[in-house]
Amino acid sequence: MAPSALPSRTFHRHSLRSQDPPPPREATVPCCVSRRRAAAQLLLSAGLLTAVSSSPPALAARRGRRTIAPEDYASTPDGLKYYDLIEGKGPTAEKGSTVQVHFDCIYRSITVVSSREAKLLAGNRSIAQPYVFTVGSLPGKERKRDFADTANGLFSAQASPKPPRAMYMITEGMKVGGKRRVIVPPDLGYGKKGQGEIPADASFELNIELLEVIPPTES
Repeated sequence: MAPSALPSRTFHRHSLRSQDPPPPREATVPCCVSRRRAAAQLLLSAGLLTAVSSSPPALAARRGRRTIAPEDYASTPDGLKYYDLIEGKGPTAEKGSTVQVHFDCIYRSITVVSSREAKLLAGNRSIAQPYVFTVGSLPGKERKRDFADTANGLFSAQASPKPPRAMYMITEGMKVGGKRRVIVPPDLGYGKKGQGEIPADASFELNIELLEVIPPTES
């Protein structure tokens, strides 16, 4: 009986090898895809993926942007609407004061003109300087400034970014450390010529940050 059982063992061993080949690599792909889809569906049903699709206000908040309702803006007799994002605690900018500010002109979420943009310095460096002007003065006189490279002793005179006329008016009353958002109409902005991506006769948003105030007697 023993010799007759040996062939059956050998046949059974070969049959196991022939029926158990290594699984092909392609067969694992649908399994992985289905598992991921199933996991995603479970998370969605549990409400754990709602943070992925954030609404525009949430995105604006994460980027430091703040949405202001139209009725919350104050108005000036000149037709400017403004809102103080931050009320400063330093000296107040008065008419005739020399001030340092950073400003950004934004049209349809695009920053078109900004004092924060870097300028060429001695041909191979860049620098971003605050904008200096006199509150209540006519715009444009201070736009030509010199930048000195102390390392090489070279000078490069360049035109500063062109601010809108409204900035010379609306800065009055701000305090150092304050940030003000202004809705600029075309006649106090860039008028019929426009500026860069700001077309002619277009309103836009102006953001001002007051950095320093020099009273009229000192300046």
